Amino acid sequence: MFSRVCKGIVMIILGHRFIASESLYHIPNIEAIENTPPSSTLFLPFSEDIMDIINHVVKNQIPLALHVNTITEIVYASSLGASYIIVDKELSKTAQNIANNYLFDAKILVSIEEDSEIEELAVLGVDGVIYSNAIIKINS
Repeated sequence: MFSRVCKGIVMIILGHRFIASESLYHIPNIEAIENTPPSSTLFLPFSEDIMDIINHVVKNQIPLALHVNTITEIVYASSLGASYIIVDKELSKTAQNIANNYLFDAKILVSIEEDSEIEELAVLGVDGVIYSNAIIKINS
């Protein structure tokens, strides 16, 4: 885990080319967890179709990042104990407001592709951003 000593709160930036950060590991099945580094944060898109994987990760207290598409899925992700809730830009302000209102432990991350998107999201008060290259696909 990367950390630094600072005063105040810092925007999380995962996958930027010159900022060291943790990677998230996208797994296709439970067996693929064995192919991830120890203490990894696993990435999964929220879906009822893979609740067996999500429940296994939660039951085994493995750090989890869930990509969600709706307000209801944001609430589910928090209730499941996700460390990160990843949303697309269109849902970012609403997701952050919900997280702040309900004092989520999870951090809201917004998927971005361009550095220019950081400023807009910082002004909105979003917890952080994530570039696609911060997510490493693991095969089983």
